[in-house]
Amino acid sequence: MGDTGASGPVMDRDEVDRALARLGAEHEAIETSLFALQDHAGRRLLEGAGLTGETKERWQATEESITLLWSYFDAYTGALRSAREIRARRRWSSREDLAELTELLRGECVTVSGGSLLGERFTLAALVDRMNELYARSLDMVVAADAVWSALPARIDLLAAELRRTRELAHSVGVRPGEHPAGDDLERITRTLTRLREEVVSDPLAYWIPAEGSSAPGGGRPDTTVYDREARALEDVRREIDAVLTVRQDAEQRLIRLRDVLSRADRTLAEARTARGEVLAKIAATEVPVVSGPPTALQEQLATAAEYRRNAQWHRLSPLLESLEEKAEDELLRARESLTAVTAPLAVRAELRGRLDAYKAKVARHGLAEDPELVEKYDAARRMLWSAPCDLRVAEQAVLRYQRAAAELLGSAPRVPGQGGPQDSQDRQEQRGPGT
Repeated sequence: MGDTGASGPVMDRDEVDRALARLGAEHEAIETSLFALQDHAGRRLLEGAGLTGETKERWQATEESITLLWSYFDAYTGALRSAREIRARRRWSSREDLAELTELLRGECVTVSGGSLLGERFTLAALVDRMNELYARSLDMVVAADAVWSALPARIDLLAAELRRTRELAHSVGVRPGEHPAGDDLERITRTLTRLREEVVSDPLAYWIPAEGSSAPGGGRPDTTVYDREARALEDVRREIDAVLTVRQDAEQRLIRLRDVLSRADRTLAEARTARGEVLAKIAATEVPVVSGPPTALQEQLATAAEYRRNAQWHRLSPLLESLEEKAEDELLRARESLTAVTAPLAVRAELRGRLDAYKAKVARHGLAEDPELVEKYDAARRMLWSAPCDLRVAEQAVLRYQRAAAELLGSAPRVPGQGGPQDSQDRQEQRGPGT
């Protein structure tokens, strides 16, 4: 086994040389990492920033950790230098040298000369582990802050520039705070972006979302929730302003179309009122719906829209035109439905007249037009349908009586030679009447 000491078995020369080579490589890697941390852009920004909140607290702790790291590294460097000097005394180290090296390389013989841990002793391996832990924690904080500063302020500035352009455009079409919801939205977005940028600059870690389970330095992403929300809000406002701009471009044509639609609705209602008078005079024992007058409220709103256009109040004209266009189409549809409802009795009378004449023509084709019963029933139905006022219910019964009499007579009449085929099939179908 060989001699033993406080640090266990005494190392031989090969073990010492291998340990020194490993420790030298670790020393070089640690030194490189510490200088990289020292030169990191995020660390330089943190040193010069007026920090607040979580970032301020964590940076104070990180600065202490970085200072302690250098103290650890100096102690590590000193221990490694001492070990190398002992090993360099002679080519073949004596047993006493090897025992001293074993104690230095494996024992708790490294004393930190600064910080709150002054006088605490470490092994070189424990000191490396401690430095790795402090370095990872410090780098994580620096990288996270730098990532937020690299991502969010520039994006906020771009959005703020777009916001300024949108506000100028809004002002040009009369969209102002207190007068239009979009103007109020622009003011709110402006305040939010200003506050967001200030907070991101002074407390970047408040806008950092660590990645769960990630051990990589700075594992995570910037929290863009507020930024994304305001970007969407600005896009919505921009669409509203674009709509107002569109109104400014085609307002006159839209007003002309509105006047035309409302004019057609008025003419249709006037036609319905005239038709109602005709129906009341010509049709008896039926209810005819009342026809309303022209919509004065829409005409007043149309006049208001024209006034908005003359005064370039585009932000007010835009929603009014959209509302008027919908209401005008509804009014035209209502007028057409009113005309249809009013003239329905006349349509019924026309249908009965057409049915009566169709049966008379069919009877004549069969040479039965002079039948006394048919002539009597036809004249009775015709007097009812061509006299005013016409009782539609009584007239319909008269037409049905004529239709049934004709059907019975046609059914008993002998077939005229040469008149078979499709015409007879049509006659038989018509004899069944419209109710079958």
